[in-house]
Amino acid sequence: MFSSNLRLGCLLTIICVSCIVIFYQLQIYKLYDEIDNLAQLQRKAANELLEQKDNYENDLVVIYNRVPKTGSTSFVGIAYDLCKRNRFRVLHINITANNHVLSLPNQFKFVENITHWNVMKPALYHGHFAFLDFSRFGAKKPLFINIIRKPLDRLISYYYFLRYGDNFRPYLVRRKHGNTMTFDECVKNDLPDCDPNNMWLQVPFFCGHAANCWKPGNKWALTEAKKNLANNYLLVGVTEELDDFIKILEVTLPRMFRGAMDHYLNSNKSHLRQTVQKDTTSDETIRKIQKTTVWQMENELYEFALEQFHFMKRQTLGDKPQKFIYEKIRPK
Repeated sequence: MFSSNLRLGCLLTIICVSCIVIFYQLQIYKLYDEIDNLAQLQRKAANELLEQKDNYENDLVVIYNRVPKTGSTSFVGIAYDLCKRNRFRVLHINITANNHVLSLPNQFKFVENITHWNVMKPALYHGHFAFLDFSRFGAKKPLFINIIRKPLDRLISYYYFLRYGDNFRPYLVRRKHGNTMTFDECVKNDLPDCDPNNMWLQVPFFCGHAANCWKPGNKWALTEAKKNLANNYLLVGVTEELDDFIKILEVTLPRMFRGAMDHYLNSNKSHLRQTVQKDTTSDETIRKIQKTTVWQMENELYEFALEQFHFMKRQTLGDKPQKFIYEKIRPK
């Protein structure tokens, strides 16, 4: 009797232990399944994030409404050299008679083309035209960039460019070819070619297509130009610090500008276009120009842009690279 009870007890113990082992084995298998499912979900989420990132980057549209005589040819030359390697398009926008504003129908067509021309994305569009607010047409905003220059330097450069041309196309005869009058002489005689109103270009380029933008010395235009520069431009650099402008773009938009800085430093693109001859401008001429309302307003925009650019540069190219993380995500 004792032996039978012992055998029964052993059997029950074995059965219980087996059940416990099987139970925990099933739990372990279940846990493995859950881990595997979680890993699959993580891989799926990571792939979705990568796909979304690729879709976003491949949908990029950057518009460079380049101000004349600010170093724009040098920068665009780099973009043309990089576009095949980095797989994006570069398109030049040529407006009839070199007009800086588009008619209303052309504004609409331009916005429609850029928004829906998917086969050309990602893309950098460039041309000499004023800022255009895409939201007025109910369209997604592209990323605007630009480069600005000290207003008197830009005017003097353009003055001599029309007379002597540049080293980009040295054999092209310019409109004022043969006219050897210096800028000092022009200012002294109050001639149209050096009229301070000719400096009124960077303000309207940032102001846009409103009529007041193109009235020299208009205070509303200056205010709008500042607002657009701060709120509607990804980045505005300055001619004197073109290298840092390129560095920031490469860090911010590597999809398009990867390798731009190395190319700028190690190719012939860093000084692509230079006016052949420029005479030194006298202090008297400079003082006379700086007394004008147009110079003061254009210079105010330049100083505003310079301060904003230096602020962006410190944040982006500082000694300690900035990072951000997501935390305290709810619900779990």
